[in-house]
Amino acid sequence: MNDNRTRLLRAAADLFARKGFHATGMSDLEKATGLGRSSLYHYFSNKEEMLFEITTRYLRELVALGERLLGEEMPAEQRLRRFSRAVMRSVADDLSELTVCFREMHAVTGDNRQALLDLHRQYEGVWARILSAGFDSGEFEQTDTLSVKAVLGMHHYSYLWLRPDGHRSPEAIAESFCDLILNGLKNPDA
Repeated sequence: MNDNRTRLLRAAADLFARKGFHATGMSDLEKATGLGRSSLYHYFSNKEEMLFEITTRYLRELVALGERLLGEEMPAEQRLRRFSRAVMRSVADDLSELTVCFREMHAVTGDNRQALLDLHRQYEGVWARILSAGFDSGEFEQTDTLSVKAVLGMHHYSYLWLRPDGHRSPEAIAESFCDLILNGLKNPDA
């Protein structure tokens, strides 16, 4: 990705997370990046296009990772732990983006809104399939939509309290989450 484009997206995510999407103006982005207005419009036609990119990039990456993990032969617990660690690492590395995604998703409109909602469904579907694969292999108890939502919430609402430089790494937090999840999911007969 182009360095200026990357810098612009990072600055936009930081500003949108701190000030809010609607309260952030193009002049704020100019000041934060040192890019002139024409340069900003060279990379994105408007602020909402930036918002869409910010709210979808990490989801696209996690869906792709989840699909790869689902395509690999491995124990269900290992797959769950690997995906959980990747999600928590993404939350830590992209904290502003995750904050924007949760707080500003409503500002995405039109076709982009539908694309964003579809991507969220795909992402939720990856989690559902990871849990379902554990049931299919006999390692987990059967889950339902509520269980999937609980796992999603556990991971994603960490954007409210996670400190990337905290005393526990995102991966260690993911391990704790998985221990909690697996206590409820493990098939006692497996």
